[in-house]
Amino acid sequence: MNGTVYMPVKCIFGKNALSDNASLLSALGRRCLILTGGSGAKKSGALADAEAALEKEGIGFSIFDGIGENPLISVCREAGEAARKTDAEFILGIGGGSVLDAAKAVAIYASNADLSAIDIYKREYKNKPLPVALVGTTSGTGSEVTAVSVLTNDETGIKKSISGDDCYAKIAFCDAGYTSSLPYASTVSTALDAFAHAVEGYFTNKCVGPVMLWAEKCIPMIYEGLKELSGSENISDELREKLYYGSVYAGLVINTCGTAFPHPLGYVLTENYGIPHGTACAAFFAPYIDRCAVFAPEKTEKFISMTDSLEKVKAVVASLTDLRGISIGRENAEKYALRWQSVLPRNFAASPGGLTQEEAAEILAEI
Repeated sequence: MNGTVYMPVKCIFGKNALSDNASLLSALGRRCLILTGGSGAKKSGALADAEAALEKEGIGFSIFDGIGENPLISVCREAGEAARKTDAEFILGIGGGSVLDAAKAVAIYASNADLSAIDIYKREYKNKPLPVALVGTTSGTGSEVTAVSVLTNDETGIKKSISGDDCYAKIAFCDAGYTSSLPYASTVSTALDAFAHAVEGYFTNKCVGPVMLWAEKCIPMIYEGLKELSGSENISDELREKLYYGSVYAGLVINTCGTAFPHPLGYVLTENYGIPHGTACAAFFAPYIDRCAVFAPEKTEKFISMTDSLEKVKAVVASLTDLRGISIGRENAEKYALRWQSVLPRNFAASPGGLTQEEAAEILAEI
């Protein structure tokens, strides 16, 4: 068995993880910028807990609440400027995947005033990013534990990720209770995202050793959660806990393994049709798992033993994937696939059997 696992994030799990461990924030600095988006941080109670924790430790703070879905590089740079103006020494991101991803980019911009918005993709800068602490309020991305930040280019509208050791948070406060205010639709979409992470990562060649254990832990957890969501819109605390910790385990999986072709294909649906990220990835679950059955039959049998028959799993995912009114067609599919003409994403090569630009167009055309 060959492989490498690197996980430098200090993860604090459980109820009151933030409140009971406020002292850990003192090591990051004496002033911070709290990064949020919309109203999720407030509704979840996480923002109030964060403010109380910072005040308890005598840490000054200001709030930047302008992070939207699919965070724009221009807004992240603006937040970086806000951090400098308030003399922030660390970033505290509170929210779903968009906010957590943005926090990693904001930390880079904050310490590099001469970095233009687009230059963040070059991955070259002089100063180390500010330290980052994260508090998740959704059960989807696993961004709390990954070294990835997915950002959107304002000019093109295209999502593109940055990754590296500089994108790891120092601390992640993982409290499933902060997901309790998440509406049903958002709970479904983020759970589908977590399932995509778990399954796509599981079928890569990098899924070995402890990563395999994480995958085999979270796949049945999240799948059982999806079945419950499919049967009822009533979400118990037990279900929210199952989905949240499942999403963190899935984040540990993709941190080593990455994702497969449903993710870059899903970007097409998000960018051009406004489909939420998790739902967009789930739209390609059926063709993905069908290819896994052909090119990775042994793992597929193990996957079935953890879940249900492939047809049953596909039916559950499809029942939660709302694509009404979306029809791409052959012409548009071939146009969208041109984005992969010069360089195929690593996600394509990581998929069992690989994927070509032409095959990607075929899959898109079937939506």
